[in-house]
Amino acid sequence: MSLILTEKRGHIAILTLNRPDAMNALGAPGDGDQVAAACEAINDDQDIRCVILTGAGKAFSAGGDVKAMKAREGAFGGNGVKVRDGYRKNIHRIVRAIYGLEVPSIAAVNGAAIGLGCDVACMTDIRIAADTARFGVTFLKLGLIPGDGGAWLMPRTIGMSRAAELLFTGDVIDAAKAAEWGLISKAVPAGDLMGEALALAERIAQQPPHALRMAKSLLKHGQTASYDTLMEMSAAAQAIAHHTEDHMEGVDAILEKRSPVFKGA
Repeated sequence: MSLILTEKRGHIAILTLNRPDAMNALGAPGDGDQVAAACEAINDDQDIRCVILTGAGKAFSAGGDVKAMKAREGAFGGNGVKVRDGYRKNIHRIVRAIYGLEVPSIAAVNGAAIGLGCDVACMTDIRIAADTARFGVTFLKLGLIPGDGGAWLMPRTIGMSRAAELLFTGDVIDAAKAAEWGLISKAVPAGDLMGEALALAERIAQQPPHALRMAKSLLKHGQTASYDTLMEMSAAAQAIAHHTEDHMEGVDAILEKRSPVFKGA
């Protein structure tokens, strides 16, 4: 069974982690290749303007496959060098691919997002969750550390103090606290989750696609670039945007008091 399913609805792509019997556990051989291929196809498709990432069944993702850890197989098999390669060449490919999506991404967290699963959700730009969802970075409870980039991203998502509390205690928090901490934008009734995610994605997909991708790039680089570097990047991106037909469409729509129709030109 394929780990990831891709569905396209107009300008929106829906990626579904599809290992429901194992709570969408991650890290089996080939998982990184599958996710990277799906994300690369999205990046190459200029018709896609937004992505929704969710999980099949009751969980978003329970994280790394604990049974494989026990058996010391797959990404967790072999000596230390092989395990390191398993992370770099497989698990890291999952998070790098999702973080590297060029269009805005939304995690529709339908259930438990634990360990690697929580970090995968945080690789998206926007997170909304079912009110029944739970979040945790429980690596220390397994005698492990965040091996997938979460230690870099989590403090940027919820701040150092709360990231440290979540990691050092191994606590699992509910959707209400996740919203209070800024881990997610909001919690919604479970039955409304995909409807809410699609409605948000539709609003995003109405924006001019080239400018949308450049805006996402600026936001991401703004987390680590210097002010002067980002200003130079902004000027260059803006120069490109000024020469698009979508820019003129936006200007005309304002002057004509109507909604713009952006075509990616």
